[in-house]
Amino acid sequence: MIRFLKKITHPFFKIALQWYYSKPRTFVYNGIKAVVHPNVFPPHFTFSTKILLDFIKSIDLKDKTFLELGCGCGIVSLFAAKKGAKVTATDINEIALEYVKNSALTNNLNLEVKSSDLFENLNNCQFDYIVINPPYYPKNPKNIKEQAWFCGANFEYFEKLFLQLPKYINNNQVLMILSDDCNFDKINAIVNANQLQLSIIEKRKAWLETNYIYEIIEKYE
Repeated sequence: MIRFLKKITHPFFKIALQWYYSKPRTFVYNGIKAVVHPNVFPPHFTFSTKILLDFIKSIDLKDKTFLELGCGCGIVSLFAAKKGAKVTATDINEIALEYVKNSALTNNLNLEVKSSDLFENLNNCQFDYIVINPPYYPKNPKNIKEQAWFCGANFEYFEKLFLQLPKYINNNQVLMILSDDCNFDKINAIVNANQLQLSIIEKRKAWLETNYIYEIIEKYE
């Protein structure tokens, strides 16, 4: 029934989203304002960003190093900075990064904003927390906007992520959120192939889908 409802509502939802995001919109969480450009992942009508924000709300981030891979509008990074973390926010979308910089100024928050394809430009830096809200639909993105949604027809995003990630797991916490709408079996197979494993630490149902926050840890035989 849930899959059926998604199919019949999706065309109307898509049209509404296209109209709503035809211009920059403000997203607010806990007093923090982030402006979302039309070519950036929209947190307003999706659940994953809000679930991540609610989860890290209870974490003591004071003086902790915090990395958000694929920060989008930057609201998670901005919130972590407000909680006292030393934040690095990365993305491959230059428009997104410019808007994050502006939002940081607007909210009087300090964070490092860096252009990086996953860990490419991070020079083996270590972080206490790494947070990932990945694209997971198996389709080749046609433009920078679609890269926030599509991970490649053969899950190339996850192949690259989990190949690089073991170098950055070192007595820290790596968090990733996925929906029941994704191909978990395929993603988990890539995880296992890189000697990692996923452990559910939060489950949240919202409207027609269930989201899971996973901790990514090293796999022990």
